[in-house]
Amino acid sequence: MAANVLKRQFIMDEAGNPIGVILPLEEFALVEEVLKQRLEGLSTEDKLAKMKKAVNDSLFMDDLREVMIAFEQADAQWAELY
Repeated sequence: MAANVLKRQFIMDEAGNPIGVILPLEEFALVEEVLKQRLEGLSTEDKLAKMKKAVNDSLFMDDLREVMIAFEQADAQWAELY
């Protein structure tokens, strides 16, 4: 059985410009502290506003669905092994 492998996945805007990326955990660990520092400067209200905006971003939501489907498939394969 073939395992699903998820490498970097770029998130594009409607014009096809890269605006974000999903990283493997080992790469995320390299930038985690920088990201935490950026978020520390945001108020709870600012964070909530960003979350509310993301829900209305169709490209973000489509990408999120794709990631969840890939995860579901990988999780099912893992469950079969163990």
